[in-house]
Amino acid sequence: MRAQAKALVGSARGTGVCALALGACALLAGSSHGETASKGVLQVRLGGNQQETRIVIELDAPTKGQVIDDGAADHMVVVNLAKVGADSQPQGHGLGLIGAWSAENAAGGTRLSLQLSHPAQIKRRFLLPPSDGVTVYRYVIDLAAADAPASATAPAKLTAAVATTVQPQAEVKPAVFTQVTEARPLHLKKIVVIDAGHGGKDPGAEGADSQEKDVNLAAAKALKARLEKGGHYKVVMTRDSDVFVPLENRVQIARRADADLFISLHSDSGSNADMRGATVYTLSDKGSDRVVKNVIGRNDWFINVNLPGHDRAVNQILLDLTQRSTRNRSAAFAENLLSHVSDRVPLLEHSHRDAGFMVLLAPDVPAVLLEMGFITNPDDETRLKSQGQRQKFMNAVGDAIDDYFERQTKVASR
Repeated sequence: MRAQAKALVGSARGTGVCALALGACALLAGSSHGETASKGVLQVRLGGNQQETRIVIELDAPTKGQVIDDGAADHMVVVNLAKVGADSQPQGHGLGLIGAWSAENAAGGTRLSLQLSHPAQIKRRFLLPPSDGVTVYRYVIDLAAADAPASATAPAKLTAAVATTVQPQAEVKPAVFTQVTEARPLHLKKIVVIDAGHGGKDPGAEGADSQEKDVNLAAAKALKARLEKGGHYKVVMTRDSDVFVPLENRVQIARRADADLFISLHSDSGSNADMRGATVYTLSDKGSDRVVKNVIGRNDWFINVNLPGHDRAVNQILLDLTQRSTRNRSAAFAENLLSHVSDRVPLLEHSHRDAGFMVLLAPDVPAVLLEMGFITNPDDETRLKSQGQRQKFMNAVGDAIDDYFERQTKVASR
């Protein structure tokens, strides 16, 4: 892969993030705002039946909701609640039209996932402020069966609509309430973004009789097929044909999808034809420093994050904590990935490396860049072009993704 196409922003380790972490406690303690930390999601309640079901999310702060997935294609309704957290990663079994639900931190807020037990559509959404003795905010989602009578209220428009504070016409009393507790893991779909490197006018590296952009796309499609086969993932491709996609757009695709994982597939090149083997890259300290600088300064639109702090110092700390968590998860997946593919493909020495590649810059999406091998090496090129060997390789990558999320679920349920 051509170095300039990767948009390397630096490989030397910086000290800015460490300095932020060391000063975190002192800065937070010295804040003059005197606010208590938000817990975000306090409780989730369900009520209704197979015709209409209501879910009420109690919050300690106001929010705006954005529909990420309306459930029409995959029976999974996904709504992002901005600027509220879900530290306990609550999840539970459903009621009526909802088979199961979960809430987890994602992209500067909480992502609420509703696994539908029956085809349904969102009828209305609204936010209720504290009132009449109720001390919490309540974000309400009403679902109606897709085959409900035509006299039912028409569903709200779902194209990236943002819910506003309105008073519902009638209060529907939930028939059953569920507390935010659940011991058994639920198999709700994770969102994985697969990025086939290069494309269109950018061919990438060139082998003896192949181009990197074609090899990368073939591998991306194979990985997509592997992940979708089990039905546990929603897969988003940054490109599924030979088109050029700017690097910053690839990052934005992942962030708009509220991705749980971003994996960029590439094929390496070298001046020495004997060089071969796979490598995995995660974001370097230098790249993290660039994110801090540009997010706080609002210079890079594609990595901007809505930070809830009231001043620059607090926002730097919040961003630093978000980045640290994301980098830790990226590193954990990278190590897991290498362990799964090591018996399928040769690995380059020091196979887990860090760099400031632009596609790794999202501060809130765990991301890796996988160099699948050297297209300039005859053996690696043959393997990368072979449909059978490519599928075995991507099956191993899929196994690593399965294992990564299974470990996360086990940790969250402890």
